[in-house]
Amino acid sequence: MLSAAIAVAALGTGLLVFLLLGDWRVATGFLVTAAALVAAAMATRERAVPQAAIVAAGHDWTLIRAAIENDAVAMAVTDREGRLVCANGSYAAWFEGYSPPTALPLADTGAGRLREAEHVAWREGRASADGLRRDGDTLAVELTRVGSAEDHLLWRFRPVASMDLLNEARRMIGSEAGERLGEAGIMGVLIGSDARIRAANRVFALRATGSADAAIGGRDLGTLLTIDKRGLIRFEREGPTGGPVRLLQVPLDPNDRNGATLIFLIDDDGAPRLGEGSASSHIQTLLAMLPLGFALADRDGRFLFLNEAFARVAGIDADAKPVYPSDLVVREDKAAVADTVRRFASGPPMSGDIAIRLQSRPDDPVALSIAGARGLGEATVLLSLKDNAEESRLKRQVAQATKMQAVGQLAGGVAHDFNNILTAIIGHCDLMLMRHTPGDSDYDDIQQIRANSNRAASLTRQLLAFSRQQTLRPQVLQLPDVVSDVFNLLKRLLGETVTLNVKHGRNLGSVRADPGQLEQVIVNLAVNARDAMPEGGTLTLQTFAVSAADVRRMKSDIMPTVDYTAISITDTGTGIPPDILPKIFEPFFTTKEVGKGTGLGLSTVYGIVKQSNGFIFADSALGQGTSFVIYLPVHKAEALPEPAAPQPKERPAELWGTGTILLVEDEAMVRAVAERALTRQGYKVVTAGNGEEALECLEAGESFDLLISDVVMPTMDGPTLVRHARAKYPELPILFMSGYAEEQLRKSIDIENVAFLPKPFSVQQLAEAARAALPAK
Repeated sequence: MLSAAIAVAALGTGLLVFLLLGDWRVATGFLVTAAALVAAAMATRERAVPQAAIVAAGHDWTLIRAAIENDAVAMAVTDREGRLVCANGSYAAWFEGYSPPTALPLADTGAGRLREAEHVAWREGRASADGLRRDGDTLAVELTRVGSAEDHLLWRFRPVASMDLLNEARRMIGSEAGERLGEAGIMGVLIGSDARIRAANRVFALRATGSADAAIGGRDLGTLLTIDKRGLIRFEREGPTGGPVRLLQVPLDPNDRNGATLIFLIDDDGAPRLGEGSASSHIQTLLAMLPLGFALADRDGRFLFLNEAFARVAGIDADAKPVYPSDLVVREDKAAVADTVRRFASGPPMSGDIAIRLQSRPDDPVALSIAGARGLGEATVLLSLKDNAEESRLKRQVAQATKMQAVGQLAGGVAHDFNNILTAIIGHCDLMLMRHTPGDSDYDDIQQIRANSNRAASLTRQLLAFSRQQTLRPQVLQLPDVVSDVFNLLKRLLGETVTLNVKHGRNLGSVRADPGQLEQVIVNLAVNARDAMPEGGTLTLQTFAVSAADVRRMKSDIMPTVDYTAISITDTGTGIPPDILPKIFEPFFTTKEVGKGTGLGLSTVYGIVKQSNGFIFADSALGQGTSFVIYLPVHKAEALPEPAAPQPKERPAELWGTGTILLVEDEAMVRAVAERALTRQGYKVVTAGNGEEALECLEAGESFDLLISDVVMPTMDGPTLVRHARAKYPELPILFMSGYAEEQLRKSIDIENVAFLPKPFSVQQLAEAARAALPAK
């Protein structure tokens, strides 16, 4: 369109020239000249446009590299095949060349984690990985899919501050920072708990050995220094004529008095003290360079100096320095801090630690290390703050896990012994009911005893669930189906004042768990929610999918990064106080009135979820309600189909039997009940109180048709007895009975063709198990 308009304008102009001049030759020459100029302009334009398009559509990597130059971040760009197409100078300096990111020599599993992050970035557009270790450094990387066609990945590597104080100190002493200290007249040396040198700067090596390049690693620091009668410290090599030095000791770990120590030596040449001359700048320069939080205080306990690391841990501005160290802590700790600082300032040189709570975060205690300083002018106390919030949290988690494991073992043992007692009670009740008929005066009493015994048996199952020793029968199922199965029961339990809402998410993966146990989990949590809403409220059950990317964004230290199907149970009740929330899963802990709770509800829930390889978390706010979220890993189908489940044996209609049974049980009351029950069914029963007696019966030559044995017995347990018996009678049927869970026992019992009868059992169940274990005749 533009060229046509120019042609029309040129033709009109030529016609005007002809009319004005009346000479067609002049007009024709004008038209020819105009056409040539237009053609040249159009040709130039046609050549320029393709070139511009090429530059815009292509990749000028020189320009891109100049754009991504950054001293603090190493950047790289890779293509679809993982090839490195561009990187900045920091990348080459950090990784000693231009290798592709996935080929970097990282420690541990760093390379594999980078490849996994690369796959995630291509799939989701973004990914990240942290905790990458290389040459003592810790790095974090972020990946972003870039480009107009999203066919490249941008990698950003950033250093992460490391809490490895020993490596930080070693690096500082041996790097350029150590050289700068030496130029300032400060000798630095790092020693271990054995007082042997691990690192030192060149000026120390020069003064101690006479050569700046001497290898002094591993030498005893005490052999290089000497102390005269006046307490002055000198280098052994320089002798009595050498200049004395002042020694400043910095323990790297205040909680480990035998650990590594950083020592600085400064010439004690009569220079002005701190605040009066060059010594002040030396000490302050030294403390400002350290990555640890240090401060100096005078004899009256006033702050003289604090570095940025100290201010950061204390939660204050380094420029707004407080007057006293006690100004940093909560009111309850002020007196203790002030007294400790004054005592260390006026007493002999020593060091110690004190746990304090800072005003900036009163809930997390931190360690304040205090050391008496001498030879530093006005400064008499060296203070060090260590942020041990993460360490304290990990210690609490370990202590809690250890306590839960110990209580779980205790609960399992209690359940085992309790099951033996219940077996005897239920068995005697069954035997008495055989002699009474409905309507007898004692029949109802016996039935009541038996019913209460069964209730006690359910309590032992809760103990086993808490200790994760119950027998689970997992199935592949969908959480919405489980919720549907218990919906009507929940409606009845919650009553008219509580509104039940159920919401289901989409694309939920199947999980593998025991449906009956999951129902118990939901019911227990729902009942607790009902009790938390005495005036009524709303209970919401919601299922939703949690992808591995979602777990990664949660940054959980506990949950593996896999796909989960989750269910949340949320109420609008009174909430749980923050001081009680960490204790709710502990056994026998309850806030209910006496007689209204055993304290096993939530601990049972916790045990079932953990035994199903899941995770449960609680979140609560006073007056707003509580939410429990359960994460169960998505079940991955096996490559081969699972074998068909064995068909359950039909319950025998006739329990009467014949044959000889060897009954082995260390509990006399259980042994007596079982012997009477089997005898009433027509069997000849030979009893033994332990494994040794049972072996004597087998060696006596009598033939037995069935061996019934307890699993856990003193001196010789059931599995050991069975192995000896099978050696002589390989076809002997075996029936184990135990108060422990079948699933746990089968993991530890490597014996084939054995039946199992859990305690407590009734006379009927014992007769059925014995009849099923005997071979058909």
